[in-house]
Amino acid sequence: MSDFTYHVDSDGVAIITWDAVEKSMNVLTREAFALVEDYIDRALDDDAVKGVVITSGKKDFAGGMDLNVLATIREESGENPAQGLFDFTMNGHRILRKLERAGLEPKTNKGGKPVACAINGTCAGIGTEIALACHHRVMTTNPKAKIGLPEIMLGIFPGGGGTTRYIRMVGAVASAPVLLEGKMMDPKKAKSASLVDALAEDPLAAAKEWVLNATNADIIKPWDAKGFKMPGGAPYHPAGFMNYVGASAMVNAQTQGAFPAAKALLSAIYEGALVDFDTALKIEARWFTHVLMNPSSSAMIRSLFLNKQALEKGAVRPKAVADQSVKKVGVLGAGMMGAGIALVSAMAGIQVVLVDRDQEAADKGKAYAETYADKGIKRGKSTPEKKEAMLSLITATPDLAQLQGCDLIVEAVFEDPKVKAEMTQKVEAIIPDDCIFASNTSTLPITELAKASSRPEQFIGIHFFSPVEKMNLVEIIKGRETGDRAVAKALDYVRQIRKTPIVVNDARFFYANRCIIPYINEGLRMITEGVSPVLIDNAARQLGFPVGPIQLTDETSIDLGAKIARATKAAMGDAYDDSPADDLIFWMEELGRLGRKANAGFFDYDAKGKRVEYWKGLTEKYPVAPEQPDLIEVQERLMFVQALEAVRALEEGVLMDIREGDVGAILGWGFAPWSGGPLSWLDIVGTPYASERCKELAETYGARFACPKVLEDMGEKGQSFYAKFAPDRAAA
Repeated sequence: MSDFTYHVDSDGVAIITWDAVEKSMNVLTREAFALVEDYIDRALDDDAVKGVVITSGKKDFAGGMDLNVLATIREESGENPAQGLFDFTMNGHRILRKLERAGLEPKTNKGGKPVACAINGTCAGIGTEIALACHHRVMTTNPKAKIGLPEIMLGIFPGGGGTTRYIRMVGAVASAPVLLEGKMMDPKKAKSASLVDALAEDPLAAAKEWVLNATNADIIKPWDAKGFKMPGGAPYHPAGFMNYVGASAMVNAQTQGAFPAAKALLSAIYEGALVDFDTALKIEARWFTHVLMNPSSSAMIRSLFLNKQALEKGAVRPKAVADQSVKKVGVLGAGMMGAGIALVSAMAGIQVVLVDRDQEAADKGKAYAETYADKGIKRGKSTPEKKEAMLSLITATPDLAQLQGCDLIVEAVFEDPKVKAEMTQKVEAIIPDDCIFASNTSTLPITELAKASSRPEQFIGIHFFSPVEKMNLVEIIKGRETGDRAVAKALDYVRQIRKTPIVVNDARFFYANRCIIPYINEGLRMITEGVSPVLIDNAARQLGFPVGPIQLTDETSIDLGAKIARATKAAMGDAYDDSPADDLIFWMEELGRLGRKANAGFFDYDAKGKRVEYWKGLTEKYPVAPEQPDLIEVQERLMFVQALEAVRALEEGVLMDIREGDVGAILGWGFAPWSGGPLSWLDIVGTPYASERCKELAETYGARFACPKVLEDMGEKGQSFYAKFAPDRAAA
């Protein structure tokens, strides 16, 4: 069996069907691409064939290229991987160019055969690039189907001709949502964006009809016709020049120059627009190779595609435990977190009992789901029927007896061990003996909370990030006595609600907060040292962090930081490292400047809650030093203080799988996505450099930068984290 099949129907239309063997989604391999070329040649050489339709034998059209192919090509190319990747890319261009030209005579542009693409479902990456090379694209009307070129989200860009073709179809400005933002579009939006030409309930039938009625003019691409002009103007045209200047400004504003793929894409677009189409394809291939050779792309692909996908498919799930899908979940506490948990559970079709102290509080939590649904209807992403179906799954009540029959409890009450212990005991008296009990806590040790339970082996932590409906990561925490069934239950539940899980062992702050808190504290320490707040936040943003540590403190609230500092100090006693960051936080708390929620924090806010500028009182208390540190110095402090915590978490066994450390960092708090995560970043800079640099930082700034023994040993041996700790090279 092969991934593509070929047959000619009674009307003389050659149907090339993509149906990857033993895969739920079509992904393109080298062998399959070669087969496509053979079928194109067969159709062009057969006089009985009037035209070609490319379609899918699966419910969706394509999921893109098999990214393991790129790694294989690198390995096969020996000492010259760049040449191997460039040759591979150019061969793909050659095949799609043959499809696009479809037998047209070079001089006369006559004699070709029409080629249409019938897109019956979601289409991404190379699947979209194949479609763009066809003369006509018909997509299903199913609104759940999506099409796009999301490569930029994985640290690369459309290098199979998609960049060069699409920019010539719509121009620099209109191409931005597809190429630079990687948006996947529903059929109607895709048609407006010219990704497809037509919509039909039966795309295959519509595509065949088009083929049988196509004229010679229909199969000549605009860039192959005489007098072609770039939409919006070429870079050397006055109007076009302004478009490209604007595109450059937009990309740098959004990425702060931190993402290599965005800069390479922009270069491929600009340089390609100056030359003819075939030369532009070569330029695209050069820049695509350039990005692939950057370790950032490999790290992003590994973390955001391969590792993320592996975790979502159950890579760390206990294998011996049967399916633990949740049928009925009880959510204790209808505040913002509990309401969000109820919402995502109901959206996944799970029955929810949402409990709070009185009916009014419980109803308020359910109203959160109603408001969310109304916004979805307003944006055209939902319907009144879907809203009612979702809301019907949520029972809001103050009555704990309603929890009977639940197979999972998620407790999201006030962050107080006594309150949580009391609720645990009350609920365990009601729920079935085999019900799993989970605490949604961000800082309290699970092992300690489990002491209130009569079933500690069924007690686990499920740490959601706020806002629940937007954040993709869920941190699952194993207490000392947590059993495998509880872990499997938590993982299966997270899969049901379409989130990405990581599983960590119990320790103070678990994994995510263990790394986030030092990031915030380092930024605050710098303020007390006289470093400009503007430099600190911008240094972080130029590393690719969504917000700097000072802004993040305002967003999460200053009194929360003060509460965590006090609780940690109380728990650790003399072992607690008193920090100038604490002094700053306590001072701000005393002034009542609690952050965005109080409309006053490290920033001043206007009446509508919009940030205006850094609060001037901050620099009056901590004057900005006349000499500011080098940007790289600030950035390395922010990066190392987090990465070293990730290493310590791995060293201490809090992290059980290196993949979870990187995926969790990017999805949980936006750790420099271009780096692939903190452990991938250490591999990029090299462990020899990292171990020496953190020793220098420790000597200058303190013991928090002390080099962990495992990193020191790896630096001496020149080892990398993924060579040493990856579960298996194929999966990671």
